[in-house]
Amino acid sequence: MLPFLIPLIIVQFGLLFYTLYHILTHKTYKRGSRALWLVVALIGMEFVGPVLYFIFGKEDA
Repeated sequence: MLPFLIPLIIVQFGLLFYTLYHILTHKTYKRGSRALWLVVALIGMEFVGPVLYFIFGKEDA
């Protein structure tokens, strides 16, 4: 089971860090504010928070 979990954990943290980077470097969002999306990304850390941000919060440039 561990050989399956290690790559999954690496992908999860990679997605979380990319999401946090994107939230902190952009000023406009489709819905919500920077503080809201930081909370959503950090609380919903298991793929759900970052995926929600990229679906509902990321402003298309």
